[in-house]
Amino acid sequence: MKRSSGILLPVFSLPGKYGIGCFSEAAYRFVDFLRDSGQSFWQILPLGPTGYGDSPYQSFSTFAGNPYFIDLEKLVKEGLLTEEECAEALGVPAGLGTPGPADGTETAALAEAACAGDAAFSLPNIDYGLLYTKRIPLLRKAYARSSHRGTPEFEAFLRENDYWLPDYALFMAVKDAHGGAGFETWEEDIRSAEPEAKAAWGEKLADDVAFYEYLQYEFIREWRALKAYANDSGIGIIGDIPIYVSADSADFWANRDLFMLDERGRIRMVAGVPPDGFSADGQLWGNPLYDWPKHKAQGYDWWLKRIGKCRELYDVVRIDHFRGFDEFFAIPAEDTDAKRGHWEKGPGIELFDAMRAHFGETPIIAEDLGYMTETVRKLVRDTGFPNMKVLEFAFDSRDSSGAMEYLPHRYEKNCAVYTGTHDNETVRGWIDSILPEELRTVKEYLDVRSDDPQEIVERMVRAAHASVADLCVIPMQDYLGLDNSARINHPSTNGTNWMWRMSGGVIEGPFAEKLKARIRKLTELYGRLDG
Repeated sequence: MKRSSGILLPVFSLPGKYGIGCFSEAAYRFVDFLRDSGQSFWQILPLGPTGYGDSPYQSFSTFAGNPYFIDLEKLVKEGLLTEEECAEALGVPAGLGTPGPADGTETAALAEAACAGDAAFSLPNIDYGLLYTKRIPLLRKAYARSSHRGTPEFEAFLRENDYWLPDYALFMAVKDAHGGAGFETWEEDIRSAEPEAKAAWGEKLADDVAFYEYLQYEFIREWRALKAYANDSGIGIIGDIPIYVSADSADFWANRDLFMLDERGRIRMVAGVPPDGFSADGQLWGNPLYDWPKHKAQGYDWWLKRIGKCRELYDVVRIDHFRGFDEFFAIPAEDTDAKRGHWEKGPGIELFDAMRAHFGETPIIAEDLGYMTETVRKLVRDTGFPNMKVLEFAFDSRDSSGAMEYLPHRYEKNCAVYTGTHDNETVRGWIDSILPEELRTVKEYLDVRSDDPQEIVERMVRAAHASVADLCVIPMQDYLGLDNSARINHPSTNGTNWMWRMSGGVIEGPFAEKLKARIRKLTELYGRLDG
């Protein structure tokens, strides 16, 4: 990877008038913002349909796309919905445009805020309950009015995705028929995905199955158009995939022979991480664990299909919890914390050899954060993938030995540096929460001599750009100096995550012009400007 930089912003954090960021005009304007800022990449979070807790890392499918990202305004333009229907369902007055440069009050507030963490940078948080109850019925209206059925494009889409789409569409239709309940509560035959039961339920719920096929068709049409626009603008997409799938997913339901199960066909061990200085009980994620010998016996076919889908959707793939390919932490499924877990061996380099043999080179970033061992480091080196460095970790007194590797003067070129990730505090929020002795170290390392926290934020961003890391990615919140009210996720918590949205005036209008110039100047100064 050549020396370059990008911005981390989830799709759901984009501005827009219908409650959540999506593939709307605001997404295209953000691509323009990236281009004008001299960036090479837009890093996003997983695109899958979200389940319990609204987490993109707990999706109903690793292959499917989130229907919330379908642009309602596009469906209005195509005559499949009306503005009045959208406004009535989602509580937005008809005719209200995307918050942004047309609103003089907002842009004035943004200019006044001048990256000082002012609330003018943010829209109201996402209301996932409202989206669940209102947006899906709107999409059903669009489906009923659509003329996609039988078209060559739709039939080609069905053929291209027949390795996952039928199972996913049926899974979602049956789930709806059971009031959204997890498949473990379904009748035994369909719970076990028996062929006869799948056929019977598919016939019974044929229209619902077809609706979910339509949603994926519309999703991929819109995503391909946005990605093509980004690529034509010189912007690559860094996608993100979790290593594991959700226990409540079509992936697990339809492929349970690929997971660690007991004699009754129930989950035997689940994923997580052990207790450490950050969590006395460890983290219990609850994902089913792979039966890696089964995957190996099948030539890692399921993983090849998964990576193949990623190659279609993204230009670079960030694999979350990469260390799980070397060793994974297995916790008894009945436990309520991670204390009794133990390490087991993963597939190691064999999986990535299989990928290379099948695809050739695939641009991958290895998320190797957390507890590291020499075998994990060796696997990362053997793959040749760039790993991740997070500046916030460099000053954590709870991890004095491991923290050293995150200090910029210790980097090698083949890595990607971040001020923080979606799982971390914003830099501004982090400054407010660290210990006094940690803050002193930060200020000394960055040569900050004032008590202005915003100066520390700017020096952190500058340190990332100045490092030798081939890739530098800065969360949008850190360019804006926002506090933890703009934090994306606090691991092991529910109810307040995946909600932050950015104001439209950040990427269009007078303030945006100043911000783009500031980012571009940094990018050029430290040799990350493309061309």
